[in-house]
Amino acid sequence: MSFDEPDRIIHADNLAVLPTLPDGRFTLIYLDPPFNTGRAQSRQSTRHVRLAETDDAEPAPGSVGAVGTITGFAGKRYERIRGDLLRYDDRFDDYWGFLEPRLVEAWRLLADDGTLYLHLDYREAHYAKVLLDALFGRECFLNELIWAYDYGAKAKRKWPTKHDTILVYVKNPAAYWFDSTAVDREPYMAPGLVTPEKAVLGKLPTDVWWHTIVSPTGREKTGYPTQKPEGILRRIVQASTREGDWVLDFFAGSGTTGAVAATLGRRFVLVDENPEAIAVMKGRFTDVAGVVFEQA
Repeated sequence: MSFDEPDRIIHADNLAVLPTLPDGRFTLIYLDPPFNTGRAQSRQSTRHVRLAETDDAEPAPGSVGAVGTITGFAGKRYERIRGDLLRYDDRFDDYWGFLEPRLVEAWRLLADDGTLYLHLDYREAHYAKVLLDALFGRECFLNELIWAYDYGAKAKRKWPTKHDTILVYVKNPAAYWFDSTAVDREPYMAPGLVTPEKAVLGKLPTDVWWHTIVSPTGREKTGYPTQKPEGILRRIVQASTREGDWVLDFFAGSGTTGAVAATLGRRFVLVDENPEAIAVMKGRFTDVAGVVFEQA
């Protein structure tokens, strides 16, 4: 892939497409996978967790799923611990057997200065952090972002759940690109406590993002059920890419990642296997020059 290649939207199973993409090509990978519904998936199933670099101990006798060690990313050693995680949630095997090989591909595809944003809900975020610590290394963990919103039904027998989690990991903690000055600022919640100059300028976002969902009657609405707001993706793309960088989203859905990337002068590859998603993106990208649709 080069600057001469077009922005692409690919209709396919992403696990069939990802191995055809070049190593280290993408500065940003944003993933908003389907949440754990328990449905059957066709998938690979290798699972590993990184051992400490100085840990030469063998797995404890009788530990579930521990079957020795192998060499993984950058020569690191891993212990298989799938069984231990399965003790806590019997749905884990189905969902993470589907998602993990795709995260392995994401690691390969990230540039040395690249960043992965994995968007999940509260039911899976803790499992994702364990696996991403294994695949990327704990030293590559950058942030846990909380996207908070207030819309929809209110629970009566528990605190209403009104947030998603976005886990942020980098390929190389010594080289990743992050430019907070490029990010749109937001209003101070208590502008009277800062100088008038600061109140006008606004403040940089923290790791808690208050942002409404896509309005059912707003201009962004495409009709796609899991569409994410452009404001969330705009902040991510601004901070973790430069103009001309390549962005990848292989659970593309309504195509918000590509739409934002195009607006900000970034290049993109989107992948989705859902015909409804492809139809929505064909409508959304009608006026974006040079976008190529492919059927893999």
